[in-house]
Amino acid sequence: MKTITRSFVLGTSALALASCGADEIVSPGTGGDVIINNPPPTPTPTPTPTPTSSLVTPASGCPTISNPDQLTDSGTITGPTGEYRVCTLPARFTASSTLPYNQGILYRMNGRVDVGNDGGPAPDASDGSSDTNALLTIEPGVIVYASGASFLNVNRGSDIRAVGTQTRPIIFTSRDNVQGLNNANSSGQWGGVVLSGRAQVTDCIAPGAAPGSVNCERQVEGAAQPAVFGGSTNDDDSGDLAFVQIRYSGFVLSGDNELQSLTTGGTGRGTTFNNIMSYNSSDDGVEFFGGYVNVKRLIVVGAEDDSLDVDTGAKTNAQFVIVAQRAAGSDAIIESDSGNAFEESIPRQNLQISNATFIANSSVRDQAIRLRGGADLAIVNSVLVDRTGATPCLRFDGSNTLRAANAAQDEAGPPVFNSFVLDCATDFRSGGGGVTAAQVQANFEAGTNNNANFTNTLSMDFRNGANENGVAVFNPTSLSSFFEVPTNIGAVYPGNDTWINGWTCNSATVTFDPNVSACTSLPVYS
Repeated sequence: MKTITRSFVLGTSALALASCGADEIVSPGTGGDVIINNPPPTPTPTPTPTPTSSLVTPASGCPTISNPDQLTDSGTITGPTGEYRVCTLPARFTASSTLPYNQGILYRMNGRVDVGNDGGPAPDASDGSSDTNALLTIEPGVIVYASGASFLNVNRGSDIRAVGTQTRPIIFTSRDNVQGLNNANSSGQWGGVVLSGRAQVTDCIAPGAAPGSVNCERQVEGAAQPAVFGGSTNDDDSGDLAFVQIRYSGFVLSGDNELQSLTTGGTGRGTTFNNIMSYNSSDDGVEFFGGYVNVKRLIVVGAEDDSLDVDTGAKTNAQFVIVAQRAAGSDAIIESDSGNAFEESIPRQNLQISNATFIANSSVRDQAIRLRGGADLAIVNSVLVDRTGATPCLRFDGSNTLRAANAAQDEAGPPVFNSFVLDCATDFRSGGGGVTAAQVQANFEAGTNNNANFTNTLSMDFRNGANENGVAVFNPTSLSSFFEVPTNIGAVYPGNDTWINGWTCNSATVTFDPNVSACTSLPVYS
């Protein structure tokens, strides 16, 4: 039985109030021939000053934007951090527009908000549609909130540029978060953020469409009205997301379908993702459908389904990844593809990760990482720790997950594990399709510097200790030029331990930076 040491650091936040200290009492002195000191008169108490407040006050009005449909002044909303002017977004942006930062303004989505009209699967408008070419720019520090079935959808042929900074992230969150009504287990209070692109996808919605072709398109999961993605333009650009938090998402939009914090559909190589945090999604933390996703510094906390879900031919590279599951929810940390009639479609899904720290705390406890549907997978320079004591680390479904490389089938070969350490009571389990735990173990042991009997020395759940820093590093550039060569395994190690500061939020699940606010509160900038 392994001994697992865990440090719990609970993040909290409080409104700072200024007040005076206690009255000062001074003893009398003596001198000369005086031998008796009469007690001094009782001092008059100093009045306690009225506490000063750092509460936000509302802006006088909403800014003017370039879009034909303007922002709507919807009055004010009050919460623990103050009172804000509410500027409701138009239902659709058809012209490039900027949402400027103002401390006294919150932007609101009232239902689905589209950036542009759908320009179709091809940029040459051969299908009769045309690109809107609308660019929605969101300035650092902006907070956008929503409730119910509201979500943001960036259509094909338009872009988003939501680029915050390490000290002023952009936050997408819920109305309840603004009003201070949330607790550690709140989730599912609005839809999420969707980027729709023109890169290749599989599992086409049109009968007879060839997977990966311009005619292969898919509908955004959960959207009641058409929100379509896919095509054959793999260098497509849907915009840039950086230093972004997405909190309390996952509202059920239709039937049993719900969005996650961040959904990508057929995004191309031109789209950039850096410093993304998903917090308490009631569905997946992030889900990538087809296309190309290259992301550095990804954090997923408290997702109630899978933390990272990739599907329908997605080609994904991710480096510096932290996943911390919440005991009140959570299924797998990774679910890679689905077993269905389309699993041999091309492009074949391929998820490659370097420098992850995975903290499994699943309520389902089936497995931490599940690979199926013939998908390809590589995990290197990473740490997986199970806090439940009952969740197996690795599971493969289907013999096609273990087959040899075949370029004609876009098949990269069996899963790749190098410099990957596991601290689980059960490291391997059998999966569907006849894949045994012994086969999973043999595949894992075929890699270099792997250790399924590892004892973690992590602190704060994600910072390397001596054991993690003692593991030899695998060069991930052999997988893709996207990766940089790290000096240690894991997501946070000496020399790479400040990237989690400033732009994150803290919770009962995990604390990243004591100097930032709790996820249940809004940051207030001076």
